[in-house]
Amino acid sequence: MGTPSPRAVLVLAVVLGGLWAPRVVFGQPNFIVILADDVGWGDLGANWAETKETPHLDRLAAEGTRFVDFHSAASTCSPSRASLLTGRLGVRNGVTHNFAITSVGGLPLNETTLAEVLQEAGYSTGAIGKWHLGHHGHHHPNSRGFNYYFGIPYSHDMGCTDTPGYNLPPCPPCPRHGVAARVVRKDCYTEVALPLFENVTIIQQPVTLSSLATLYVEAAERFIQQASDSGHPFFLYLALAHMHVPLWDPPPAPSSGRGIYGASLSEMDALVGRIKQVADSHGKGNTLLWFTGDNGPWAQKCELAGRLGPFVGAWQRQRGGSSAKQTTWEGGHRVPALVYWPGHVPAQRTSRALLSTLDIFPTLVALAGAALPPDRRFDGLDVSPVLFGWSDEGHKVLLHPNSGAAGKVGEIETLRLAQYKAFYTTGGAMACDGSIGPAEHHQPPLIFNLDRDIQEQEPLDVASREYQAVLPMISRAYAQALEDIAADNISVADYSKDPAVIPCCNAQHVACRCHEAHAARLDLHTERRTTRLCL
Repeated sequence: MGTPSPRAVLVLAVVLGGLWAPRVVFGQPNFIVILADDVGWGDLGANWAETKETPHLDRLAAEGTRFVDFHSAASTCSPSRASLLTGRLGVRNGVTHNFAITSVGGLPLNETTLAEVLQEAGYSTGAIGKWHLGHHGHHHPNSRGFNYYFGIPYSHDMGCTDTPGYNLPPCPPCPRHGVAARVVRKDCYTEVALPLFENVTIIQQPVTLSSLATLYVEAAERFIQQASDSGHPFFLYLALAHMHVPLWDPPPAPSSGRGIYGASLSEMDALVGRIKQVADSHGKGNTLLWFTGDNGPWAQKCELAGRLGPFVGAWQRQRGGSSAKQTTWEGGHRVPALVYWPGHVPAQRTSRALLSTLDIFPTLVALAGAALPPDRRFDGLDVSPVLFGWSDEGHKVLLHPNSGAAGKVGEIETLRLAQYKAFYTTGGAMACDGSIGPAEHHQPPLIFNLDRDIQEQEPLDVASREYQAVLPMISRAYAQALEDIAADNISVADYSKDPAVIPCCNAQHVACRCHEAHAARLDLHTERRTTRLCL
């Protein structure tokens, strides 16, 4: 491989207190970040013994480090992804809720992405899969630091397909002839087909969902090979469609008893296993692979939603409504996380450090030998000492933004301080049974001790000594966090909408169809490019 092998050169560095700590110096490693969609903490067998569909991920956990107190930066799609790629919460980067297919804007252009920093540091950069940070004009991935893009510009339920797969409620297929039939069905897109992009070109519309996993793996293999041949280190951001609805019929897999969800989980597991295999084939130890999720399971999808593990948000469930995706209960943002880097990240290790997807940006920037962008503050930490096993200390305080349930979107009304978690707002998200917990504001806040009550069932009694002792610390941490945000350079996202920006391969065809005209190109992968662009 052209990329220099990481050189494990051990040096000694003086740290505070007169202690000596090891520090590793190495060449620029490759990075692969795999982001699963709507995956549950309990969807990995390594986390939850009842799960049997993830042998490859479980092997990845055994050969690397598993993080069990790891959190997404938000509990829904666009804000979570924006925070991962900027190291900043939505109240700073401007992305507080999801973008639409008609969105004119996206992640604000004055925000610097991880890809832009690594590209400047000499990396080949590729994004494969779901984007959901704006697709119009300069919001497209190719304009946000990625040399290569292959994927769907938003969630794959935001457009019709010919084989709609499994969703609740079920959605109809794309119309094929004549004028599109107007089917009024909540949460279904019936008039514009789901597009698949390669760079700025729509190469398939509608997407064939059943082939998506294979296409993503093939695109990843090509990108890794080309980057390797170029002699440059690479950064691959692989944002999977799994486990977001609609799910589809994957190739036959051993029966797990979990129906279509279990079969889809098996397909995702095999995909991750293949990516690991490809990375290892280009030099085992040259590539850091980080697997995690964008938020917790979408509870209202019932049997098509993932496993929460023990993080059930019992207090909320007792009052109705969801305690998973869109909420700030543990089930909404505590996600599986595995890091694999042979020779650097210890194998067979479990870390209980309090970490977040916010940490991916500063950590990879540091490992690449690059510098953080100036003139802004970051919510993420460089957690490389935790990855290397030298420390198990992460965040002292972690903020959880409102993500579509109760409260103003993006606002910080839940925070974690050590083992304590305080809620100033609860409720507002739909459960499988259709119930929506009442939106409630809590002053003083509900406080849970997660060391004793991981199910978030019984808040501390406000009259107890423990509550009275911890409340001032929480109030001080909360006030300091809000002051820090107010003093920062804050971006504002453009959430305006215009139907003219909807990606459309051929406006003369019903549902913007162009599948047949470009199917051959998907097989040939020639250098020819069509002229159907989305700018």
